[in-house]
Amino acid sequence: MALWLVLVLLPVLVLWLWPRGPLRLRLLLEDARFSLQAARLKRSVQGWLRQGALSLPGLFQLQLRSRPDSVFLRYRDESVTYRQLEAQSNRAARALLSCGRLPPGAPVALLLGNEPRFLAAWFSVYKLRLVAAFLNTNVRRGALTHCLQTCGARGLITSPELLDAVLEILPELQDMEITVWVMGPGQFPPGVINLHNLMEEASENPLPCETETPINLLDTAICIFTSGTTGLPKAARISHLKTLMCCAFYHLCGGCSDDVIYMSLPLYHKSGALLGVGGCIGIGASLVLKERFSASQFWSDCRRYEVTIFQYIGELCRYLTNQPQNEDECRHKVRLAAGSGLRPDVWKEFSRRFGKIKIFETYGMTEFNITFLNYTGNPGAVGRGTFLYKRFCPFELIRYDTQQGEPIRDGAGRCHRTSTGETGLLISPVTPTSPFLGYVGSRELSEKKLLRDVFQLGDCYFNTGDLMMQDDLGYVYFRDRTGDTFRWKGENVATTEVSEIMSALDGFQEVNVYGVSIPGNEPLVQHLVPSVCQRV
Repeated sequence: MALWLVLVLLPVLVLWLWPRGPLRLRLLLEDARFSLQAARLKRSVQGWLRQGALSLPGLFQLQLRSRPDSVFLRYRDESVTYRQLEAQSNRAARALLSCGRLPPGAPVALLLGNEPRFLAAWFSVYKLRLVAAFLNTNVRRGALTHCLQTCGARGLITSPELLDAVLEILPELQDMEITVWVMGPGQFPPGVINLHNLMEEASENPLPCETETPINLLDTAICIFTSGTTGLPKAARISHLKTLMCCAFYHLCGGCSDDVIYMSLPLYHKSGALLGVGGCIGIGASLVLKERFSASQFWSDCRRYEVTIFQYIGELCRYLTNQPQNEDECRHKVRLAAGSGLRPDVWKEFSRRFGKIKIFETYGMTEFNITFLNYTGNPGAVGRGTFLYKRFCPFELIRYDTQQGEPIRDGAGRCHRTSTGETGLLISPVTPTSPFLGYVGSRELSEKKLLRDVFQLGDCYFNTGDLMMQDDLGYVYFRDRTGDTFRWKGENVATTEVSEIMSALDGFQEVNVYGVSIPGNEPLVQHLVPSVCQRV
């Protein structure tokens, strides 16, 4: 039987290798190696679960037991060990609890920048079995109120630096019965609670274990806001299981406990919080946290902190390549850069200038489990969609009508897969093992992201809204976004939101906003066209 199988498969393999034999053979070996990594990763996650780490903060506590006095976080000139962060989060949890217990699963919003207090607040909310909702620190007034209403926040934790944004809407928050805590020293006006003072008086001892265990792996762990095509952010539910899977990110990239990871992406996004912080916890490494990215300081920071890994969005790499060249830019220990949105031209220039840094380009969604990983280092591709990979992360590319803005269906109402080299809509099956938890609020928001009866009656797929192309070698390339959004400095921005703001200005009667490609800039940027403009 085995001999017949070999005789059948051998000619197939020869025919497949024939056009570009050495390249295809190398890719086949890379695919096999990555599949082994994915299998080891699965065993790692199962091991975490067996040891009781049922969430991201729970995994932190697991790492705490084996390396309590190792440095977990470096911020400016401050070093924070695993033990110290645990103690700080315990004090924060007890301080929150002293103000009254909220029901399990109640959302508490975090309006905090990239600083150690963000992590202490996040973990403290988890310890009380509440749901942390991460707020974009750039939102103000109506948009901020909308986010708090959408997630149903019962409390809001902010910092002295961001308190002014909260005070602008404090009457509305009081009407919504949202408790406001300020996590930092200072004198604050009536209507807000000084959490810092309460923490000073609180014990750093762990809370009772029953408050630290999630009920179910598919319970909502956090809410992260994504840009809505209608102009207002949507709160995506993220399960404990997904946060744990994100903690395995640097396992797949080849990270280890000796690594030092540089993080300047905002923690209110999935990339910063789950892949960055969570990925660091997953391998038991150290994290260098920056308030914001600075191209002029980046390489000196890497030398100062002995950084070995940094996480990027494509624009950060472009900022670095646009800096004047100097001899110190190759004096570093960085060996790996992981992230998304890196354009081929920037990729090649980055590799040419800054030494032997392996680039690990990825693609993923905040709301769903679809993921691509470019583990072979082919510039421009987001990953490979081989038969083996689709067993690990199933997806389909279907034909899409860009004029009508919807998938093409035949007379029976079914969709069709694209051919090799043809651009199509990326979708992924929704299953019990890969569920879509949806958005907080109206069920319609969640239903709009689903495609039903795609290939057969009763099936259900998640619509990413992204157009992709797969070539004959299996590489997958991002082509465009559907809907009325564009990318700006790593953010998805709704064109309707920009047009509403512009329409409120004097001098415009009509405003149209759409994305265009500009060489040497981000792939998609805003372009405003006033249809009728008054002279002012």
